[in-house]
Amino acid sequence: MSFSIVDMSAPAASATPAREARIAVLIPCRDEASTIASVVHAFQRALPTASVYVYDNCSTDGTADVAHRAGAIVRHETRPGKGLVVRRMFADVDADVYLIVDGDDTYDSSVAAEMVEMLLSQELDMVVAARGASDNDIDERRGHAMGNRLFSRVVASFFGRAFTDVFSGYRVLSRRLVKTFPAESYGFEIETEMTVHSLDLMLPVGEITALYAARHMGGGESKLRTIPDGARIAGKIINLFRHSRPLAFFSILALLVTCVAWAVGGVVVVEYIDTGLVARLPSAVLASALQLVAVLLVATGLILDSVARGRREAKRLAYLGYISPRVDPH
Repeated sequence: MSFSIVDMSAPAASATPAREARIAVLIPCRDEASTIASVVHAFQRALPTASVYVYDNCSTDGTADVAHRAGAIVRHETRPGKGLVVRRMFADVDADVYLIVDGDDTYDSSVAAEMVEMLLSQELDMVVAARGASDNDIDERRGHAMGNRLFSRVVASFFGRAFTDVFSGYRVLSRRLVKTFPAESYGFEIETEMTVHSLDLMLPVGEITALYAARHMGGGESKLRTIPDGARIAGKIINLFRHSRPLAFFSILALLVTCVAWAVGGVVVVEYIDTGLVARLPSAVLASALQLVAVLLVATGLILDSVARGRREAKRLAYLGYISPRVDPH
């Protein structure tokens, strides 16, 4: 399969011949010596023209050496954390199309070409491979699956729409998304940040379903910890919601504070209507103060909403500075 990219900014009469799109397969991994060779070989077969990069993240089992012998371009990120590895990969590698996948050999390489073609032909910025039913019950605990569904619904409710699988580590990305993505996360919440970034800017995205297999014997346990990483992801979603939708965020807080204020001051109001006296002065003062806090929260939301709008426009302009790769119709 051959893909090409056309520079749409050039005049049609003087357009140069389209060149083949540069595809980079990015594999962040740590201690995946037992599986990394098969992952590299699988994606070399699936995308013969692609450059396969393995970014080793503090492995102690010789992952980098195995990846090098398998034919991958091996680089290193010495600071632990998947988010830091992704940030380094996106900064270092220059390509037109990026495919990012985990190194534990759980994702189906046979759909890689389909994902790339979908991104190019439809001029999308991200295609996510949602993990479909397979034998992953061995590897993916029920808590992971339930958390995935829960967080997907939360992201959809906060940002209007979402993917079926917001945590999928198997994605194809355009150059213009990669080079304008801030990548502020440190750990596994990086996938959530990518998802929210695309939804916040209303970028064209797509999704397919791909089989998700159990981790190989000897490949070690999943590095995702249900409770600690789930808490970090939840905090990341709330923080992203605060940054991108500050008016809604602070209005919700204001509503909660108002409910508390009325719960405290409601009795005072009823007594005043009945007796004409304020017998519970401390409660009245507290309720008034809480209501004032609620007003200030709404005002804060209005101010930060203008700031968020400016940040969103700046990110949009940076994004528009890159053309989108697409299949040459000829």
